[in-house]
Amino acid sequence: MKVLVFDVWGEFGHFRKHYTTTSPLTFSIPPRTAISGMIGAIIGLDKAEYLKYFSKNEAKIAVKIESPVKKTRIAENLIDTKSAYMMSKIKNRTQIRFEILKDMKYRIYFTHTSAKLYNKLHQLLIAHKAIYTLCFGLSEHIANYEFIGEMEAKREISESETEVNSVIPEKELLKLNFENGKEYFSETIPIEMLPDREVIEYGKVLFEKKANPILARVNNLWRLENGEGIIFM
Repeated sequence: MKVLVFDVWGEFGHFRKHYTTTSPLTFSIPPRTAISGMIGAIIGLDKAEYLKYFSKNEAKIAVKIESPVKKTRIAENLIDTKSAYMMSKIKNRTQIRFEILKDMKYRIYFTHTSAKLYNKLHQLLIAHKAIYTLCFGLSEHIANYEFIGEMEAKREISESETEVNSVIPEKELLKLNFENGKEYFSETIPIEMLPDREVIEYGKVLFEKKANPILARVNNLWRLENGEGIIFM
């Protein structure tokens, strides 16, 4: 199986946890739904319809943490754009403290059943172009990317523990080897969402906060030609 591999990074990012309102918290990694949005932005899919191209039956997506997860809090002024027709006349402002990811870098692994969509993304990645601006969750958090390459991925079956470089869906985890000096976390993230923004599947994922590989025995592991082991979400 051919897989497109590219790195995305940025100074700030925010992927809001669905259960937070007045003090928005962020996921530590971009959920599968957010990565679908990034890919949709690169290839120029409309925001209202891109999700119908990224069902689990059509798109395989994995993510690796490339730099340690860091978070900070930043106060942002939210304005009421409905109260005035001109930006200069807006008086209503509400200051909210957002939890923000800082200095993030992730590696994305992607393949698709549609050769047309796959090839379009491949060509744009090679040319370092995007139809729409790439961002980390919110439009003000601009992201950049670098194409790593197209790689062959082979299914690997092992009865012993092996290094996994991507985040691990906990449903695929059989045994975890806790190693000294590593920080293990899990989060429940949205996995699949309908075009009307209704989340139809959530899943718990395991990751190592300092961007180290995880030693574990797992199901559905794919090994890339560069040696990285990944599991699709």
